[in-house]
Amino acid sequence: MPWQPLPRIAFAVATYPFETKNENELPLEIGDDLYIIEETADGQWLRGYLLAPPSLLAGLTSVRGQPLEARVFSGIFPRTCVEIREVLGDGDDNSDNSSNYQGDDDAQHIGSDSGKSGVAPSMRKSYLREIESGHRPHRPNGTMLTGAIARVPELRIREPGAPKPAAPVPMLRLGDETPTSTMEPLVDEIASCLREWHSTNFHELLLTRQYTKLDKVSQLIQTLDLSRRQFLHNLLTTREYNALREKTVWDLVRGNKLCGGEVIVRDPNERGRVLTGDDSVVEITKLQSVMSLLDEPPQPHVELSALHHLMVDIRSFAGSSNEPTTLVLYLVSKSVGGTLTTLSESYIIEVPSGGTMGYLTRNPQMRTLFTDLTSADIGDGPSADSELYLIVKVRSPQQIVMGKPVSRSGSFGQPSTPFTTPFSKEKPPSSSGNKPSRRSLMWGTTRSAFSRGGTKLDALSEQPEDRPRTDGLESRDGAIPPSTAGSRAPRPSVDGFQPTQMLAERMVGMGVLSLNSIMKQDEETEHVVTVWSPSARFTTEKYDSTEGWDGLVRDLLESKSGHYEKSRRAERLQIHLKAFNSPDADGLIKATPTLLSGISKTNKMGFSGAPTKPRSDIYVTLTEALLSRQNLLSRFGASATSISNVHGGNLMVSLEVRRQSGERIEECIYPSSNSEALTTWRSFAVERGEHWDQTLRLSLLPADVSMAHVVFTVSDLPGTPFAIAYMPLWDQQAFLGDGLHSLLLYKLDEYTQSAQPPHTGRGGYLSLPWSARSDSSEVTGPLATLRIETYLCSTRFSQDRIILGLLKWKEGPRDEIPSLLKQLIFVPEIEVVKLLSDVLDALFGILVEYQGNDEYEDLVFTALVRVLGIVHDRRFNLGPLVDHYAESKFNYPFATPCLVRSFTRLLTKPTESETARKLRATLKVVRHILKFITHARGQQKVKEAGIGITGSTAGFTRHLQSIFKALDSMMRSTAPVLVGSQTLAVQHFHTWLPELTGLLTTEEILHIAIDFMDSCALVKGKLVLYKLVLIINYSKLDLFSGPEQRAALSANTVRWIAPHWGRTEDVTEQWKEQVRLCCSVLASQVDRLNSEIPDYIPKIVGSYLSIQATELKPKNRFSLLFPTTYPFPSKPILGEAVQFDEALIELSAILSALSNSPNGMQLELAADDLTNLLKNTLDVYMSILQGEAFPSSWLSVYIYHHKSTMRTLQYLASILLESFLPHPDEAEDFDTELWRMFFSTLLKLVGSGHLALETFSEQKRRAVWKIAGDVREHGAELLRRTWEAIGWETSPDERTRYGLTKMGGYQVQYVPTLVGPIVELCLSVHEGLRRMAVEVLQTMIVSEWTLSEDLSVIQTEMIDCLDGFFKDKTMTESILQKLFISELLERFEPLSQIAGDPLYSALRGLIETIAEFLDLLVAVHSGDITSEASHLINRLQLMEFLRDMQKEEIFIRYVHQLAALQYDARNHTEAGLALRLHAELYDWDPTKITPALLDPDLPEQSQFERKERIYFDMIKHFEDGEAWSSALAAYKELQVQYENNIFDFSKLARTERAIATIYEKLAKGDKLVPKYFKVIYKGLGFPINLRDKSFVYEGSPTDRTSAFTDRMQEQYPAAQILTSSDVDSEVEGQYLVISSLTPHRDHNHQVFQRARVGQPIRDYLLSAHAQMFSVSSKRSTNGPVDTHYAEKTVYTTAEPFPTILRRSEIVDIHTERLSAKETALERIVRKTQEMTAVEKRLAEDDDEEIAQLMADAISISVNPVSESSVACYRQLLPVPQSDEEEEPELDQQENAIKMALVDHAIMIKRCLTSFARSSNPILLKGYEDSYRNFLTTFAPEIAIFAPTQPSRDIASTAPSPSWQRSSPVIENLSPDAKISASIANPNGAVEEASAVHPISMKQRGTRLSFLGGKRKESQQSNGEASSLKQSKGDSDSNSQASKGKDNPNRRSIFRTQSHDTNNSANPYAQPYPNGIVDPATPDWALERPRKSREVVDVLERDFDRPNDGGTGFHSVRKRLSLLKLGKKPSKPNGFFMGGVNEE
Repeated sequence: MPWQPLPRIAFAVATYPFETKNENELPLEIGDDLYIIEETADGQWLRGYLLAPPSLLAGLTSVRGQPLEARVFSGIFPRTCVEIREVLGDGDDNSDNSSNYQGDDDAQHIGSDSGKSGVAPSMRKSYLREIESGHRPHRPNGTMLTGAIARVPELRIREPGAPKPAAPVPMLRLGDETPTSTMEPLVDEIASCLREWHSTNFHELLLTRQYTKLDKVSQLIQTLDLSRRQFLHNLLTTREYNALREKTVWDLVRGNKLCGGEVIVRDPNERGRVLTGDDSVVEITKLQSVMSLLDEPPQPHVELSALHHLMVDIRSFAGSSNEPTTLVLYLVSKSVGGTLTTLSESYIIEVPSGGTMGYLTRNPQMRTLFTDLTSADIGDGPSADSELYLIVKVRSPQQIVMGKPVSRSGSFGQPSTPFTTPFSKEKPPSSSGNKPSRRSLMWGTTRSAFSRGGTKLDALSEQPEDRPRTDGLESRDGAIPPSTAGSRAPRPSVDGFQPTQMLAERMVGMGVLSLNSIMKQDEETEHVVTVWSPSARFTTEKYDSTEGWDGLVRDLLESKSGHYEKSRRAERLQIHLKAFNSPDADGLIKATPTLLSGISKTNKMGFSGAPTKPRSDIYVTLTEALLSRQNLLSRFGASATSISNVHGGNLMVSLEVRRQSGERIEECIYPSSNSEALTTWRSFAVERGEHWDQTLRLSLLPADVSMAHVVFTVSDLPGTPFAIAYMPLWDQQAFLGDGLHSLLLYKLDEYTQSAQPPHTGRGGYLSLPWSARSDSSEVTGPLATLRIETYLCSTRFSQDRIILGLLKWKEGPRDEIPSLLKQLIFVPEIEVVKLLSDVLDALFGILVEYQGNDEYEDLVFTALVRVLGIVHDRRFNLGPLVDHYAESKFNYPFATPCLVRSFTRLLTKPTESETARKLRATLKVVRHILKFITHARGQQKVKEAGIGITGSTAGFTRHLQSIFKALDSMMRSTAPVLVGSQTLAVQHFHTWLPELTGLLTTEEILHIAIDFMDSCALVKGKLVLYKLVLIINYSKLDLFSGPEQRAALSANTVRWIAPHWGRTEDVTEQWKEQVRLCCSVLASQVDRLNSEIPDYIPKIVGSYLSIQATELKPKNRFSLLFPTTYPFPSKPILGEAVQFDEALIELSAILSALSNSPNGMQLELAADDLTNLLKNTLDVYMSILQGEAFPSSWLSVYIYHHKSTMRTLQYLASILLESFLPHPDEAEDFDTELWRMFFSTLLKLVGSGHLALETFSEQKRRAVWKIAGDVREHGAELLRRTWEAIGWETSPDERTRYGLTKMGGYQVQYVPTLVGPIVELCLSVHEGLRRMAVEVLQTMIVSEWTLSEDLSVIQTEMIDCLDGFFKDKTMTESILQKLFISELLERFEPLSQIAGDPLYSALRGLIETIAEFLDLLVAVHSGDITSEASHLINRLQLMEFLRDMQKEEIFIRYVHQLAALQYDARNHTEAGLALRLHAELYDWDPTKITPALLDPDLPEQSQFERKERIYFDMIKHFEDGEAWSSALAAYKELQVQYENNIFDFSKLARTERAIATIYEKLAKGDKLVPKYFKVIYKGLGFPINLRDKSFVYEGSPTDRTSAFTDRMQEQYPAAQILTSSDVDSEVEGQYLVISSLTPHRDHNHQVFQRARVGQPIRDYLLSAHAQMFSVSSKRSTNGPVDTHYAEKTVYTTAEPFPTILRRSEIVDIHTERLSAKETALERIVRKTQEMTAVEKRLAEDDDEEIAQLMADAISISVNPVSESSVACYRQLLPVPQSDEEEEPELDQQENAIKMALVDHAIMIKRCLTSFARSSNPILLKGYEDSYRNFLTTFAPEIAIFAPTQPSRDIASTAPSPSWQRSSPVIENLSPDAKISASIANPNGAVEEASAVHPISMKQRGTRLSFLGGKRKESQQSNGEASSLKQSKGDSDSNSQASKGKDNPNRRSIFRTQSHDTNNSANPYAQPYPNGIVDPATPDWALERPRKSREVVDVLERDFDRPNDGGTGFHSVRKRLSLLKLGKKPSKPNGFFMGGVNEE
């Protein structure tokens, strides 16, 4: 089908999934982003690119901290599956002004090209990788992506086969709001965050294995996703949505913190939208600080009066009993001491028989709301330490067997008495009428058993659900009707004479649940309560809290055995709980209908605060009956009798309330909160000694209370009642006191069964005492009592006699009134609170009655203050009640003057101690007193008007004014005693003013307020802070909300707060607090300030700079911003301490608020010097932009300040242009510094990284755009305006040359100062800003050239700036493409037309340098590092450039960065080499001083010290990397300097010790030589700088080729590893050809002239600083030996190893052909080496295969006729023609062969010796076969290393000078040592002693004499040394050398080769300690017998040493040597003996 391009690229979203069928189709999922470029002719199919979210796998190769790259796929898809959202691009070719941002509401043109850079490069790369195999295509016209997307070049039908257009780069979208975002901004905010976290953070957490954090983030993501769906589906209530918004906002904050991002402020109260630059800065700052520093929103301080409520819902209950069960729920509180207090009434739930209940039978009666709990109850107050528990008691009926039938009519009295047996079938006539019991109707099928055909239920059915059931009245079997009362028969029967059974309810178990934690949670919770029962036996039950055990069970449930078990009757009780916080339970139920509709309330027993509703509840708790066998039952009219006929197994109590007459009060008993009222109540049954602990509520009419009493009867089931007790409710004119009462139990008989005596006789229990006397037991023995607790909870009755006396003051004697008033202070507060209105009425009544009487007035006033003082008691929320009383109940019109008089009397003498105390109490309640005065005055006016009086207002106002005048004078007093009163007055004054509204006009009140504040002018200390708080409170008063009042307050505030802030040198904590409160004052007035602003700005700026100058320390606590109370509320900061200062944050916010106010800053009107003010203001803004006021991670506030600063700078620019721009004729008046500060601030602002949207992640980008818009565009415009303004007009010639209208002038003052910041702007992606910066840069270049004709200053500044810029800025495309360079050249286009223009050529030079520097910087800093090596090369090239440019400081920084990089990669040697680059900058000059450095941190010091310090670091790295040669070279350089330059011998000694240590390591070392590998890069896949190049890489000494290959493969995952290089260079892909190399051996090296040099040392010497490497290409070792040859390919590298890169490029390859002698030498050495390796393996592992291999190798070597034996190479050596002829002179190569053969023979001898000792038969046989051949084949070598000696002893040898010289060791030994030395040398060979004995310092001096070269000098020094006295210092320094015989320093390290018989062949090696071990001898060969070595010394030639010694010495030496060999000397002059330390 024909395809045609769309005229514009279209952006679409997939709206329907599409599954592919053909290969080129694109699968779609809903929501996919698509960019469409083509369509078919019919428009049914589209072609385009799908932008898929990034794959987490991309994280493996991503750059740390950068978002993952999106995946791009191309293909075709149907039109029906997508919806085109918008068409992109503006169609014109000029994209300079194209907008790349799609703004929130409109796509403004904001002149930037930022669209391309954030997402663009990454998308482009990703696409190219996936679609075009890694080649970045050339973009048309060489441009970058300047538009939002790449455009189709031409709109025409594409030819078939023509290439497709490139994939469009997705727009950087800012307005990606969905339609829901206007209503619910959080929908988009959540989506944006989740996308960002997925693309930027998720993979990082995974790859860095931060699994706990990852888990938190993933949980957050799930939570946020759910929240988003809730917002979208719109199913919650408004309240729920508000809560969800707050939670979501904080979840986003938490997520951003976890992901390390900045915190963006979204305001839950604004539906979660991002707050922007148009919102209140104060609000944004408050929210930002809280969100950034805290983990949850700070909850307002909970007043203790706030009430808590608990919903308890029984979800399911399972028990095993078939009986019905009763659950009783109530709350108890346990104090610290363990005291238990019942807090609430009971709530009772009946479970039907069958014992199960579940979710199916939901019932409002299964849940209750426990109401009105205080914070103290739930353990949440400041000192609350009580614990709250829910108690569940389980009761169930149990059977009681009866032996005989029970009389239906009872055993005594009339049938109508209430004490008929409770089991009688008839119902007592006076019981509760027709009300049926509220039994549960929700228990399913068992209900039918409860009904009795609609007739009234019997008396027991009155019992509510919580009543202990004592009968079995209803049939539990369902179908069978009930049998006789109280009995349960096996079958229905009419006669009741057979034994029957009855049921009595008992408590069977109890469960406990602790509620403290639940009450503090917002969430609903489920808990399973374990029910425990007393256990009759010892149980193994574990009392474990996890099993639901609580110690409270022991306190509340009695167990005779003391043990408990899980109840079998109640297996499981599941409870659902939810806590609420609300001041009113009824209001809460209305507000929460979904949860609490229809719920029953269970009240708290008692008041939770001041009662707001009338309540009168009497609580009676039945505790226990003392009825043990020794207790006596009281009787009427007779002595107490013992209790008989009472078993005590089923004790039950009945209760009624009666009047005096004995008449029952109906329906006044409530056993639980959900039961009907009862007339008679019965308890459950207990055994004797057990407790009931049942609480009832009595509800009586007030008239009944004083006359009523409670009657208790006790029965022992199944018997009838046997005892009675009663308790009156009124006692001695007051209600019965709360607490425990012991009631006397009287025998129930005809005397005590009624309350009053019958008409005819005596009796009546009311005539008996009701309470037990404490001493009764002494008379008769213990009496039976019933223990009862009472508690009154009433607003009608009091238990306090003073209160009652006060209420009835009119009835009592008058003279008692003063004492009552005085005693009121001792009355408990709750008694006053309960009867508040009555108490206040009484007080005002007395006041009015006795007005004019000062004593009474003052007493009443004091009492009134006492009562009102309870308002401040946090236990009672009394304030509203007092207000209610004053407004609706108070009616005492003549109280006003009395109150005013009393108050004035207090204020007139404020300093007297008694008055001062009363005054302080009064000042707290003045508000309420004024309220009473106001209402009384109003009532008084009404009364006066009624009787025609109208003129008293002035007098009253005067009285009132007198109060405030007295108050003012008190405030002005400085007496210390008044500080308390003054503080209270200031704290409460604002609460008094609203109460005056009824008395004075607003104007008068305002004057009072202003006068009072003026009277506080002199206050000091903390009072200042309270004064400032008072100003804030003034601003909050509705009274002063009118514009006139606000204006008056604002005008006065300037004066009031001026002394308390501003510039100061003494910044104290109090001063900071004052400043903070001043900020709060301004925050409260900021909206209406106008002319005051210029007064405030200097104060704000001064305060800011003062605090900024102090040291700010990190904090762990955060004080909430803009506090309006003192002390300031604060919160702890979790985690690390944060550096910030609340005062600076608030000052910056207020400054921003004032500068952005509609009225402007009006600085011209400020009193201060304008210049200084402007400078200070600019300082403050600079400080804010640098993040000093608050952390720059506080994104919203920080960006807000950017926008705000922009506005301010625009305003300041207008002032500068108007007032600070002198005419050119007055140029000296130009304020350079002020303008510099202005430009610095402006450039800092527009260059801020926080505005570079294009580099941000999605969420941050959206936020910055919303908050600030395009600040940079405005900044560019302002820069253009101001920069041009300070330039001067150009001449026409200049205009044509440079195209500038303004130039030079004042601009020249800012070159080079501002070059750096301007160049930074040149690198901006923002096009408008960049072009402006380039323009400014052009003027700077022209100005500089005009002045000096030199651009080096500008070049220097640019290099410094670019270097600094790259340190901490992100790469952007404008940097990568060096846009500004081409733009700068464009600006100079006219100059390029002029041939040879010097400025243009200088400019070209400058630009080339800068371009090169930029390239190098980009290469080093770009995240895209292809390999570590290329990265290091880039660094080195950059460093080379810097060194050439003489940018020493920057160069040094990069050197140390490189060293750190190498160190981190564990490349220690390379780190040392990097440091050497720094060291090379300095000379060893102790006099030249180098300046201090910041990075690295180095002090000012001399060049010598600096270089020495770097050398120490270098050497440490070399030693860590075991680069011994480099370390030695550095040490030796130091050695020379210490010895010859600064003469520091102590350091010299240390250096030489270190050198010695290195030599020791070398001697002991095994593998010292690194491995080397050749790597060739083949294939087009490699970049140009690597392709077809060969490198030598250095590995570690233990590296295998396979390990190295793996490393290379890791570095180049796409490369193919090859071993041969037959790959075409032009092939696609990447190929690495890897082979191993060895350092090329120089056969002329001195080491080959010596035998017995250890193999590791030989290797080390030959390969140190290797630069040539070889590999053998051909070898011929057949035929005659003189025809043998070998060919080697030799590779030469660019630099010797080690190198910084661990690699070096091969610069030369050539082939070398080895001669026969070189081939021989190489082969002998190699053979020896190979056989030594096998020998070592054999020593470690006695393997037969190895043994056979070794034996065979030796037999070949010693075979005289074998061609393979190296012995055949002896033919290459010249031989003497006859015996007489002297041995011919050997050349260097011949001697090397000879020494190699000696080494080979020694090795074979060593092997054969070990064979001989071996038990291995193969080796023994090998010894026998080979030994004879060895002696013949290697006879010449054996003769050299083990010659036969003539038998002689040491003593017979004539001493000679040469003997002395050649054996100084023996000469200097003690006699004993000499003897041992003689024994050690039986053959007369000169050897050192095997154990060197201590020598004296004197002798040590002699040893040192052998340093001399000439004999004469050495003899002289010998003589001198022996006579020297050593100083103390010397002996100390050498003491190390003269300790024990094993001292390693004992060997002389100074012996020269010519003077010692036993020296090392290694000119660098250190001789071994004690002369015992030869470093060339392996450890496993030490047992080899020692042989004479001097012979070898004689034969080894030292070609390096000139023969300048005396002939005598040499000839003696030679004769001696030849004597040993049995030969004659042939030459007169001899040669030096080489010294090889062999063993």
